[in-house]
Amino acid sequence: MKKESIYDAVKNRILVLDGAMGTMLQKHKFEEDDFRGDRFKNHPCDVKGNNDLLSITQPEAIAAVHRAYFEAGADIVETNTFSATTIAMADYEMEFLVDELNEQSAIIAKQVADEFTAREPHKPRYVAGAIGPTNKTASMSPDVNDPGYRAITFDELRIAYKQQAAALVKGGVDVLLVETIFDTLNAKAALFAIEELKEELGKDIPVMVSGTITDASGRTLSGQTAEAFLISIEHIPLLSIGFNCALGAKQLTPYLESVSSKSNYGISAYPNAGLPNAFGEYDETPEQMASQIKEYLDKSLINIVGGCCGTSPAHIKAIADIAAQYQPRYIQNTKTTAHV
Repeated sequence: MKKESIYDAVKNRILVLDGAMGTMLQKHKFEEDDFRGDRFKNHPCDVKGNNDLLSITQPEAIAAVHRAYFEAGADIVETNTFSATTIAMADYEMEFLVDELNEQSAIIAKQVADEFTAREPHKPRYVAGAIGPTNKTASMSPDVNDPGYRAITFDELRIAYKQQAAALVKGGVDVLLVETIFDTLNAKAALFAIEELKEELGKDIPVMVSGTITDASGRTLSGQTAEAFLISIEHIPLLSIGFNCALGAKQLTPYLESVSSKSNYGISAYPNAGLPNAFGEYDETPEQMASQIKEYLDKSLINIVGGCCGTSPAHIKAIADIAAQYQPRYIQNTKTTAHV
């Protein structure tokens, strides 16, 4: 039985994305030695906190997270590669590991996805290659005294993103997810790199894009409204566009309404489990979060839904259970298998 194309799947039902990776890994309470493993015991700087490295040193833990989300009802899991670019890995002096980190992370997720697809061929599981924003911004100065200064160039971002995307594709991801976008210029570098890669490989690679509305101002960190963000990237062929992180489900609703009414692509949403409390923790229960996401479904705003910071398999199960009761938002021009 041929696996259903993700282009078709996003039209046929609401697809459920996984929840937080970091939240799950924190439960292991990994220390420096756990992050290093035997292979990196003599690495010259501390690596605790480099969660992407765990795909090499603690692969069983990463596979277990993917498995837990699929068991909860997820259709798509993200690779453990949010910071796996040479730019972000420079903080740990691990730029040399980027190709291996991305390929290995994709392989781990793909193996787990294939297990579940084999078990339930009518519900194929997909892997999204997670491409984070990096820790540098192309359109804003990090120096308040020098507004013209930039810590990175568009071309440096393009090269780094292309390397990451190529390794994720080599590892077998079904889709590339450019996520948590706070600076659209960074995202454009990633999307440009992916278009280059697609042309070089002669291969269609579905692309999801997810921006971040940073606060109640209703704008990204680089100053765009939700509608402006959509307009600035909608010329790129996409599987979906949407928002994640920073806000809880309730706070995200008006921005989803803005893009849902104007986009011909799928719409995605994976908010945090509410807003952080005084200790930076997320308190929203699975039931509370699912009840808020019901508004997205009642208004037919979305095609893909999941969770970001603070969410767990319990949150994803609650979301999946309610999403199964609804039809997806109508998509006008997303590709079908016949065009791929």
